[in-house]
Amino acid sequence: MTLTMTSSMSRQPNGRSSIYKGSDGSWHGRVTVGIRDDGRPDRRHVRSATKAGVTEKVRRLEKHREQRTVPTAGTRWTVESWLTHWLDNVVTGHVKATTLSAYRVAVGHHLIPGIGAHRLELLEPEHLESLYRRILTQPTKFGAETKPATVHQVHRTIRTALNEAVRRGHLPRNPATIARAPRVVPPDIEPFTVDEIRRLFVAAAESRNGVRWVMALALGLRQGEVLGLKWTDIDLDNGVLTARRSLLRPKYAHGCGGTCGKAQAGHCPERVRINPETDTTKSRAGNRQVGLPPQLATLLQHHLHVQQEEHVHAGNAWHEGGWVFTTETGDPINPRTDWSHWKVLLRRAGIRDGRLHDARHTAATVLLMLGVNQTTMMSIMGWSNPAMAQRYAHVVAPIRDDVARQVDDLLWPGLESPADLE
Repeated sequence: MTLTMTSSMSRQPNGRSSIYKGSDGSWHGRVTVGIRDDGRPDRRHVRSATKAGVTEKVRRLEKHREQRTVPTAGTRWTVESWLTHWLDNVVTGHVKATTLSAYRVAVGHHLIPGIGAHRLELLEPEHLESLYRRILTQPTKFGAETKPATVHQVHRTIRTALNEAVRRGHLPRNPATIARAPRVVPPDIEPFTVDEIRRLFVAAAESRNGVRWVMALALGLRQGEVLGLKWTDIDLDNGVLTARRSLLRPKYAHGCGGTCGKAQAGHCPERVRINPETDTTKSRAGNRQVGLPPQLATLLQHHLHVQQEEHVHAGNAWHEGGWVFTTETGDPINPRTDWSHWKVLLRRAGIRDGRLHDARHTAATVLLMLGVNQTTMMSIMGWSNPAMAQRYAHVVAPIRDDVARQVDDLLWPGLESPADLE
């Protein structure tokens, strides 16, 4: 690297970098980084209040020139303008609807308000780490602390967006790959015991759409996969179910032009849905066929008969969509409503409160207890990552003990010990 110190603004020969103090009192640097499209030298300008500061900037530019990572000339992106462009023109149509929705939340709620005014090429890892700390101290609308998982979603979003900026030459490096996000401790997996599963089955038998919960506990289908099932996905004769779509929670926009006075678009009398009704499964592995236990196939056959009677009773009010689980008028069940029904079921069964996803964890743990091999287990659960099965290794004991007690009751009924048989 050759730096020429000068007090004038004359360009140095042979493309050498120059540093000088201008009439404005600031120190300036000029670096030739290449050739423009019109054939003229691409000479960049940097400025600092001190000679040391501008020297560092000149050296940094020269390093990017050597590594061929100089940002495109004329680009003046801010973090806000780049993220907005990225959402509207780069990723839309290329990622799942749920992924795009998560990106928009992270960008609109956290990234733009927090760091949107920064020049894109001046963004540093420390800016991101400071933002992450601020997010963690912000209370949610319910007054609780923001979870580290929220910060990780923000971190993943900015990292993905800036990777694209680097790929397109708008940014020399991605500061989000250097910044450290807070550690996320995975939640404890709390599968239901065999006794709890049976109590849930009894309570489900007394509930409308009760077989929906049997499918979750026995097959481990995700909420969207169950609610997205259509009768064409179920072969009752051969006992096979195909998971090929996921029902999405609806998102709305105001259709009134903002005159209804409702803060939430979902409460607008003229609301307009802005996301699709369904999407593909969570991953390619999620699109799968699962065998139906005979008892479950029988329950589904009965459910079909009941639904046909409801169709007749509803008459013209029925909206035929072919859904397996519906409202009283044939519409698909809103995932939020489904979650509420799950909480009611737990109370009716007299069982501890639990997440809806615990039903899926329970099904996976039962497969482990049955000795199902990992490849088959991944196929049934719709996992694309083998590491998922390892998450369940430490929760086998409760169900293992339940099974052992059941075997004991079956083989040695009323006996204190096997020695009593002698």
